[in-house]
Amino acid sequence: MGDNDIDAVVVGSGPNGLAAALVLAAAGLRVQVHEAADSVGGGVRTRELTLPGYRHDVCSAVHPMAVASPFFRAFDLASQGVRMAWPEASYAHPLDSGRAAVAWRDLDRTAAGLGPDGSSWSRLLRPLVDRTEPLVEAAMSDLRGIPPQVTALARLGLRVTEQASPWWNARFRGDLAPALLTGVACHSIAPPRTLASAGVGLLLGSLAHSVGWPLPIGGSQAIVDAMVGQLTEHGGRIVTGHRVRSLDELPPARAVLLDVAPGALLEIAGPRLPERYRRQLRGFRHGGAACKVDFALSGPVPWSAPDCAKAGTLHLVGSRAEAVRAESDVAAGRHAERPFVLAVQPGVVDPGRAPAGRHVLWTYAHVPNGSTRDVSEQIKQQVERFAPGFRDLILAEHVVTAAEQGLHNPNYVGGDISGGATTAWQLVMRPAARWDPYRTPLPGVYLCSASTPPGQAVHGMCGVHAARRALRDRFGVRSDPLRLVAEAYGGGRPVVTGRLCLGTR
Repeated sequence: MGDNDIDAVVVGSGPNGLAAALVLAAAGLRVQVHEAADSVGGGVRTRELTLPGYRHDVCSAVHPMAVASPFFRAFDLASQGVRMAWPEASYAHPLDSGRAAVAWRDLDRTAAGLGPDGSSWSRLLRPLVDRTEPLVEAAMSDLRGIPPQVTALARLGLRVTEQASPWWNARFRGDLAPALLTGVACHSIAPPRTLASAGVGLLLGSLAHSVGWPLPIGGSQAIVDAMVGQLTEHGGRIVTGHRVRSLDELPPARAVLLDVAPGALLEIAGPRLPERYRRQLRGFRHGGAACKVDFALSGPVPWSAPDCAKAGTLHLVGSRAEAVRAESDVAAGRHAERPFVLAVQPGVVDPGRAPAGRHVLWTYAHVPNGSTRDVSEQIKQQVERFAPGFRDLILAEHVVTAAEQGLHNPNYVGGDISGGATTAWQLVMRPAARWDPYRTPLPGVYLCSASTPPGQAVHGMCGVHAARRALRDRFGVRSDPLRLVAEAYGGGRPVVTGRLCLGTR
């Protein structure tokens, strides 16, 4: 495929950019992807960061949204050779004195371990767990219409409002359940008691008991490899090592889809954009950030609470009150004395990530945007707090400060791995206050990054929504993009629920 034979160009090869490219290729278009790094994948890559034989996920590691996402269900990861493994416990939240709250795949088992709050946990989450598909459908939409399952969305809305209010503790009597819920809300890297954080927490919490929180065997790279394999098989071309700084650098094409942050859109499109739109992009807020530390270990982490050894993901911060303090400090631009630490131990389900008997540990600590501070010591303190003897296992470590995150992924502005501050306004009106967030004012130029709805996580739906518009506007194709994906790659008939195709049978 030569530069004169291209129908559409995609800039950025993260999951959203690749999803957009796969939709366009499924429609029979000739697609070229440009990636700034020397390898594709954005935040979905796996590398030997510490020692030979120790495979670490560069950014994303655990994938509840990938198995729930309408795009990936249509793409059918299993048929592409991606093997997912599910830990017995989706996530755990250790407390002091050797106790831990554990979110098992089984909701009843989880409730049984929460003491006096078990029934409250069930009443909070069971209506969401039982209606996961419509919830995901609504959450993964472009947030521009009324979803067909209004009742299910209303149940979520009532619970979000409660958990974002002064009465968020009203249903709980102990300390295990509140900590378990607050820890998952902290994935938003924002103070837990807000509408946006509560929504993130309740959605991810319900997925823990329905689709689970799996890890790809071999690392997150397996997801990207499957996407790239199908794209190239269907005629797509990928150009690596090319950071696009101007639309003039791209070959002629009828559509350009940009998997980039709003600031990069300003750089690439430059003065071609109207001043009002440029002002809106300049006003886009990036949120809290992450300092990442990967560890090569001589053995498994010696958790004080035994059940923590069965969880793929752990939230290391202590009580609900401690989590609120830590995340409030970050939101105020301060480093928390005891930061929220997100930890993943792939060896629970994928021992091949390290040599026999050895392990890797993936950790993030939340820090202010743009932080240059190496907080690996604070991370080790938080792990050691709940797993005495952890330090003795460390063979090597690899640190990436928040300020350095953009070196391997320019979309992580200041270390913001969420594509923008997680606020109720910015979840809907990102990157600008427009009815259509994917179409830019330039004909044929679209934005498809996590800085558009539905935002963060590995789901590909930002790319799907942008590609849907490009197909209609530029090529007159009005087919359901997920149906195209299922027929081209998934090898099955799409399962349609409401407005969105939810996979293949």
